[in-house]
Amino acid sequence: MSLRQLDSLFRPRSVAVIGASNRPGSIGSVVMHNMLRGGLPGPILPVNPRYESVSGVLAYPGVQELPLVPDLALVCTPPGTVPGFVQELGVKGTKTAVIMSRDLNRRQDEAGRTLQQSVTETAYRHSMRILGPDCLGIIVPRSGLNASFGHTDIAQGKIAFVSQSDALGTAVLDWAGSKGIGFSHFISLGDCLDVDFGDIIDYLKGDPHSTSILLYMESIRNARRFISAARSASRNKPLVVIKGDKFSVSAGGDASYMDSPVSTDDIYDGVFRRAGMLRVFDLAELFDAVEAMAGYKPLRGDRLAILSNGGGPAMMARDVLKARGGRIAQLSDQTRQHLQQGLQAELSHQEPVRIIDHASSETYSRALEVLIQDQSVDAIMVIHVPTAFACSQDIAGAVINSLGRTRKNVIAVWLGEKDAAQARRMFALAGIPTYETPDQAARLFMDMVRYRRNQELLMETPDSVPDEFIPDSRAAGTIVRNALDENRNCLSAPETNEVLSIYNIPVVATRQAADAQEASLISRELGFPLALKISSPDIQDKKHSGALALDLETSGDVLKAARAMQARLAAGCPEASLDGFIVQKMVRRPTAHELTAGVIQDPVFGPAIFFGLGNTAGKIFNDVAVGLPPLNMALAGEIIKQTRISGLLAGRGNRPAIDMQAVRLILVQLSHLVIDLPEIQEVILKTILADAGGAVVLDARISIASAGFAGEKRLSIRPYPGYLEEHAELSPGLRLIIRPIRPEDERSHQDFVESLTAEDLRLRFMGFVHEFSHAQLAQLTQIDYDREMAFIASALEGEAHRETLGVVRCYFDPDNISGEFAIVVRSDLKGRGLGTLLMDKMIRYCRHRGLQELTAYALRENTGMHALAEKFGFRMEKDPEDPETILLKLDLNQQQAVKSGPAGIVRN
Repeated sequence: MSLRQLDSLFRPRSVAVIGASNRPGSIGSVVMHNMLRGGLPGPILPVNPRYESVSGVLAYPGVQELPLVPDLALVCTPPGTVPGFVQELGVKGTKTAVIMSRDLNRRQDEAGRTLQQSVTETAYRHSMRILGPDCLGIIVPRSGLNASFGHTDIAQGKIAFVSQSDALGTAVLDWAGSKGIGFSHFISLGDCLDVDFGDIIDYLKGDPHSTSILLYMESIRNARRFISAARSASRNKPLVVIKGDKFSVSAGGDASYMDSPVSTDDIYDGVFRRAGMLRVFDLAELFDAVEAMAGYKPLRGDRLAILSNGGGPAMMARDVLKARGGRIAQLSDQTRQHLQQGLQAELSHQEPVRIIDHASSETYSRALEVLIQDQSVDAIMVIHVPTAFACSQDIAGAVINSLGRTRKNVIAVWLGEKDAAQARRMFALAGIPTYETPDQAARLFMDMVRYRRNQELLMETPDSVPDEFIPDSRAAGTIVRNALDENRNCLSAPETNEVLSIYNIPVVATRQAADAQEASLISRELGFPLALKISSPDIQDKKHSGALALDLETSGDVLKAARAMQARLAAGCPEASLDGFIVQKMVRRPTAHELTAGVIQDPVFGPAIFFGLGNTAGKIFNDVAVGLPPLNMALAGEIIKQTRISGLLAGRGNRPAIDMQAVRLILVQLSHLVIDLPEIQEVILKTILADAGGAVVLDARISIASAGFAGEKRLSIRPYPGYLEEHAELSPGLRLIIRPIRPEDERSHQDFVESLTAEDLRLRFMGFVHEFSHAQLAQLTQIDYDREMAFIASALEGEAHRETLGVVRCYFDPDNISGEFAIVVRSDLKGRGLGTLLMDKMIRYCRHRGLQELTAYALRENTGMHALAEKFGFRMEKDPEDPETILLKLDLNQQQAVKSGPAGIVRN
């Protein structure tokens, strides 16, 4: 289904209202009334055989009788009639429909299909896009479109609001109207039979009249489409989301999942962070956040100084800040001296700056100027409590005048109502964010901090994983498949440890024994002290079931403990099966933290990786964070930062900081494991001991199942497609690797760009380019392999990949119909066939993914590009919008031979 058809949904030239009615209170009547009030410039066509006219507009008895093909149809009829109307509209040629009718998923047609299934199949046959069913409709004020049964009009604005709930949508319309908030789009998705969040975000991303996108979400169906769309849009405009149904049960459905502390909401939290979105938790915060994003300058950091003439309000702001993970700025000695001696301010370590209750405008001004100069302060919150000794407006003016050209964010909190109203208006005119309460200001500041961090994650250059991490995925896969051949759904303890060891996840030495006697013999081989556990799929909590013994010092101790366990099992759990005993080396790390991590399967998002506090405390406090594979070192570190335990891991008191690199590596290695082996269902690293000397896994379990044909499609984010790597040789004797670009390539890509001549840069980017910022380089190297592909050519020296020599890049439209490419090779290598190699690679890839057309724009004087395009059979057309530009087009459905190129090109 094409995204292009959504123009007919949001900017229709004509609209048919199926089921339009004159009956007061009916949906057909309200929709018709709203359409007429909306001011659509094109024809509105009511369809209802019972009326000659509806609301004074000529009505038509059926779809076939319509005098033209409507761009958009609004269906407001009983459920049983909807499939028939969709069929008639499809035959007529209508491309989009909004279905407001309810209960299509609860009723069946004569063939036994639900009405929803019938509508889906019919719409697909006719290439129709469907919004709904069971939706409130859409409103686009700029287009004069009010295709809804909402109870009120909305003002025109720059906010797009998308809701999965009719009830919440109606409340937002009413609430926004009372606040004077306008919208560019108001969209109710309903049951998301066809058009969903991914489609809407893709459309709104390119809409110049929508500066921010707000979402109310209950669930999504197409995880990969949603994440791709959200990550792409987040680079251009803010996406703010409220997630309903916050307290869902665990993402998994079986009993084994109970070992994981992860909930569905934890997974959504990780998804929103990965997509660069900001999550909020109520409607007021939703719109406050959008206003803050518009008013804030780019945040320099999260260190906030609080300046107040009242102790209580300052403490409120501090408490909210700390509760949300923020921090008070630690002022420099010079700043503290100026504030204490010159202004008699009250100061304590990392606390708000308290000036006298009746502080004058001059006091505020001088204090603010001192704080602005302090390099340890990133932002300042100025709080004023009204007093009889100073005028609120005068102090507001002094604050505004003190800011000068500072790039730091200053936010104002003017308490009270009557006395503060004029001061707030002054701040608004000056473009300074202002709030009524300190807790609101602190909450919004932390929202901006979280949003900044999520945006940085989209651009952060990851560290490389150590070179020695090259797992033997075939060996691990053999272990898993052998277990599946034996009809097992879990690996044994030794198998689990072997698989983890293959992926360089450190595990404690473990052996399995068939009986007590064998356990005693194995203990002599492992050495003491040892731990002994019962191996039984029916005993999950070994510690509290008497199925665990620690600090065994002799083989006799092991034999005695094993027999005692066996007796307890027979007496207390006679139905439990006994598979033997697990013998492990004891690990003694007195300063270690007990952590947990693993992989779970979510029915929507597929594999998800979690990390958190281990042992019973972890379950009680639910201190866990989640991320989606693929992970790199930066993303793994961010997952760890989201937990409360992360503050302790950095060291506190007599407990030194742990080796964070080791823990991050475990998460990255789990990511590689679940990407490489689709049969892996769950990995539970129940106990990880981490200290300054590293990390080791004590207790682990791996669940498995046949992977079928899921492959990488089970992943919400497409991983690095290593299978696309190719070796080639460019004469004379230059060996190359051509592979997809990776985030880790940013530094080498910068070197490559800097090696290009000014003229080559101008021809590639169709304008003069002096240098690339980190953000621009991140966009070039951190790509979504579903939406974009870039192949780089690097020289090979032995097996080491060296500098980038050339790159070809293609951006695909969301419908995967056409792609726009660009190519550039290092200036000193032009004419040696490298461009031909890269172009051939991209064309083969585009054909493989089913793309229909490949296009490019080139300057008229770029003769090298024209020659390369001619070699591959591109058509050359004049660009009607720019006489200096040539449009290149290649029909990928036609196989074309490459005209002869430079000799000496060899592909391996």
